[in-house]
Amino acid sequence: MMMSALWVVLMLLGVTPWRSIHCLEVKQEKRLLVAMTLVPHAGSTGAVCLDGSPPAYHLHEGLGSGARNWLLQFEGGGWCNDVASCAARSKTRRGSTRYMNKLEVFSGILSNDSTANPDFYDWNRVKLRYCDGASFGGDSEFLNSTTALYFRGQRIWKAIVLDLLPKGLIQADKVLLSGCSAGGLATFLHCDDLTRFVPETATVKCISDAGFFLDVRDVSGQYTIRSFFSSLVSLQVRFLLLFVLSLTFRFAKLDVVPQGVQKNLNPNCTSSYGLFAYQCFFPQHALSYIRTPYFILNSAYDVYQFHHIFVPPSADPRGRWYSCKLNPMACSPIQIAILQGFRNEMLEALESFEGSQNGGLFINSCFTHCQSELQEAWFGPSSPRLHNKTIAEVVGDWYFGRGMAKEVDCPYPCDSTCDDLIPSNQVLEGSQESMPKINW
Repeated sequence: MMMSALWVVLMLLGVTPWRSIHCLEVKQEKRLLVAMTLVPHAGSTGAVCLDGSPPAYHLHEGLGSGARNWLLQFEGGGWCNDVASCAARSKTRRGSTRYMNKLEVFSGILSNDSTANPDFYDWNRVKLRYCDGASFGGDSEFLNSTTALYFRGQRIWKAIVLDLLPKGLIQADKVLLSGCSAGGLATFLHCDDLTRFVPETATVKCISDAGFFLDVRDVSGQYTIRSFFSSLVSLQVRFLLLFVLSLTFRFAKLDVVPQGVQKNLNPNCTSSYGLFAYQCFFPQHALSYIRTPYFILNSAYDVYQFHHIFVPPSADPRGRWYSCKLNPMACSPIQIAILQGFRNEMLEALESFEGSQNGGLFINSCFTHCQSELQEAWFGPSSPRLHNKTIAEVVGDWYFGRGMAKEVDCPYPCDSTCDDLIPSNQVLEGSQESMPKINW
């Protein structure tokens, strides 16, 4: 018992016990490190990060039977929703390639090890670095006497794809567009768009990992995340007033086009939502308009949404949820019941998608966030399972049409395969790192 308590204390203090250090060193010997590629001449097309630096990606080339297949993985990392938070972000790796690691670890769905990633290990695998603050969605800028910010996620997406075409993407047989967290949301924005760049004969499918952010009220009854996404979309729109006027006087046929994120949302979705078109930034509202086959990988108790959307600090000023956030086993029966309500909202939002012939699902009950790039979660002896299948197996079954690919877990705490998926300190650090800059 004392050793267990000591372990927890060391982890919370950020001190790694010797045994863990030793294991980490062993794992590091097998890590696949992939170098960064800056997109040449991207600045000439305005495809730049928040601070004006060039966009980047990491490519590990495929081989053998996978040489003509491509996996594109959007990096995640939260968002910014005002000038101040975006300016601060522009001075970090989330807004500038100047501060990014020049080598990235490829694991999980990006691994080149057939025993760790059986279906995609020999594909061309690409990680698209995230530096625009809006899930690769904007196309505008903010300039004044002291600040220059470039919201060019849409141009970054296009510039990277165009740079990959002559490297083999133009001859692709199979393509999978994926992403984690804010990168998972980006797949909803760009899934159909990808099909116009690759051969018509290519099999194109998309997967969102931990990107199904719900349009829900928090525990205090407020639409915290809806307000945040609304301000995000509005920030990255030039001539927003003119767009509103064009909607008001649409019958006058004014030649005014929305700029920024809003113009890059699904047009069928935005026309349905009118003045509330920003809601199409939410995956649950955009999903039904996506034509390309889609897979949704998500925890029903996603810790990012739990900590920052469903129970944000603004909704818990007295910290009654603090212990529950640290450890689900410390949650009271009432808190567990409330969390089951959040799970029910997610399942209700996915209800119509469950009947999709081309769609796939893996909704487990692990308290985690982002599972596709974490080897322990993606495919391994201790990976979470549904009907004795790992995430990698279900995704592979869906992509290659090998069998049933819709798996929904029973409610917490029934799933014993979730045990020890991610150490608690990593969960908290990951959540803080990608936490939106909002008045919480």
